[in-house]
Amino acid sequence: MSAAGRLVAIALLSVVAVGIALVSQHVFDMQPCPWCVLQRAIFVAIALVCLIGLVLRSGAARAGAATLALLLAIGGGAAAIWQHFWAAASPSCNLTLADKILNGAGLTALAPDVFAPRATCADAAVSLFGVPYDFWSLALFVIVAILAIAALARPSRRR
Repeated sequence: MSAAGRLVAIALLSVVAVGIALVSQHVFDMQPCPWCVLQRAIFVAIALVCLIGLVLRSGAARAGAATLALLLAIGGGAAAIWQHFWAAASPSCNLTLADKILNGAGLTALAPDVFAPRATCADAAVSLFGVPYDFWSLALFVIVAILAIAALARPSRRR
């Protein structure tokens, strides 16, 4: 698969992740906490970065997009780990780093149905097929990181 193909895959995976989160929230009433919403925002940023890299079409733009996607995936993975091991154990996760980032970026006001936290971290700690949502998110960030690294790798030369 080419670097462009990998960027497309990353963007699609990220959009699907946000779509699943929104369906979980709006159809199944699984309300998100600030850390959940921060991970959504990171997936949106990853998708946008990849699309920009694809539109610009140069190798440097695609490498830059893959690098940014990798860095964002690392940050998203860290947010998922923090959510599971620390934030979900806290009685309140108000005014955390996640809240500050979301409010500072203006995302909560821009699209409240997508980016407004509506639950505490303890209340938002739910599972899908016995696996906590934050671990599903972590797994997707790991896949994004692997695809981004693969997009940065030079293709092998055939002899």
